[in-house]
Amino acid sequence: MLDFEAEYNNRARVPEHPAIFARWTRDAGHLRASHASAELRLSYGRSAREHVDLFWPSAKHDAPIVLFIHGGYWRSLAPAMFSHVAAGANPHGLAVALAGYDLCPDVTIAQIIEEVRAAAIFLWRRHGRKLVACGWSAGGHLAACLLATDWNKRAPDLPADLVPAAFLLSGLFDLTPLVNVSMNADLRLDAAEARRVSPLFWEIPAGGRVFEAWAGGKESREFLRQSRAIVDAWGKKGVAARFFEVEGADHFTIVDPLSDPKSATTERLVELARSIG
Repeated sequence: MLDFEAEYNNRARVPEHPAIFARWTRDAGHLRASHASAELRLSYGRSAREHVDLFWPSAKHDAPIVLFIHGGYWRSLAPAMFSHVAAGANPHGLAVALAGYDLCPDVTIAQIIEEVRAAAIFLWRRHGRKLVACGWSAGGHLAACLLATDWNKRAPDLPADLVPAAFLLSGLFDLTPLVNVSMNADLRLDAAEARRVSPLFWEIPAGGRVFEAWAGGKESREFLRQSRAIVDAWGKKGVAARFFEVEGADHFTIVDPLSDPKSATTERLVELARSIG
């Protein structure tokens, strides 16, 4: 029987994570300080954390947009720690928006889903462009939720496929195992709510959606299962889905290639962005 506490404790599995976080924070700060075409802390909601940092590839502000959503188990981290991921996509002519959101236990996961939906709507109404959602860890969960949203049912001015493509890095899509782990003191999930906010079990709107779920080869068995499971489940529902295991990557280092314009990770993200027109 799997020890879910150990399977989902990524910081314990990667004891060098403080050094990785420090490097991310340094690189993100350098990017923000040097970026000539950045719009920082654009508010899309009422709280201080409901904001978007938007990094354009040029001063024209007319590029396709990738919406990046950070992880942290819905209860930690912030978009400013990930600004450097824009260094990968910007040279390919893509804008990168990084969305913040409120954290558990101050809000529920269901509320966070609504917040990132509001961020996507904000970007659509501001720029009139469909989005590719890219998310890591809990951000992968939130990006999957965006892909599975029927936007036209939320407001008549929105396209039904506002987010037609998603690129998910070491995401969580079945939250039911988290009910009995210690972090649930903050997440406050019961069995019914965990299933309700798990995109693995959602119906997928029609419309040619496409996504990829990538996971590091050094991930726990549960994280590998999570990505394989959603590719299998959504593939059977008509979504163009693919799983890819990144050899040698752990839960944190899988993010690093996003900041490299020449990496296979960035190249695939760019291909997805260009595929939506």
